[in-house]
Amino acid sequence: MLAGACAAPSALAEKADREKPVNIESDRMNADDARRIATFEGRVVLTQGTLTLRADRITVRQDRDGFQFGTATGKPALFRQKREGANEYMEAEAERIEYDARAERVEFFENARMRRDGGDDVRGNFISYDARTEFFTVNSRPAGGTGDSAMSGPQDRVRAVIQPRGAGGAPAAGEARPPANPDSRRN
Repeated sequence: MLAGACAAPSALAEKADREKPVNIESDRMNADDARRIATFEGRVVLTQGTLTLRADRITVRQDRDGFQFGTATGKPALFRQKREGANEYMEAEAERIEYDARAERVEFFENARMRRDGGDDVRGNFISYDARTEFFTVNSRPAGGTGDSAMSGPQDRVRAVIQPRGAGGAPAAGEARPPANPDSRRN
């Protein structure tokens, strides 16, 4: 159960990553095989192929059908992975990251941000990514959240920077900026 459950974050994965082993380092780990739950705490680093996830805590559970569900928390939790079919990486961060293998969906909660190598950057309080459709949604409040729009400030707005693309969809000359290396930002 433990090895299978740890493969959870691969929804954004390059397809080849799904077949790679999962490696996890942490200060502590507790596993309850009867309940199919594993919790890793303290400077957690999960890698699988091109995927890297860094968090203060990662909890993973597996349902009876073998699907994994995971939650990573941190200040922030950091995610980095090579995009399928592209020579670029996608990075994301949030205070909480939730993964649902059955739905092939990753959700980023609280101070969520996604970046691509070409400089595209989107921020909001909630980001949902559907790996089946490669569609993402960004909201200024969590899904189902409510609030008085008259009381909203600039921090409650979705922010996006979309860089111009050169020929063939590549970043325009001089526009490409490599993403920050998560290794230099955490632990």
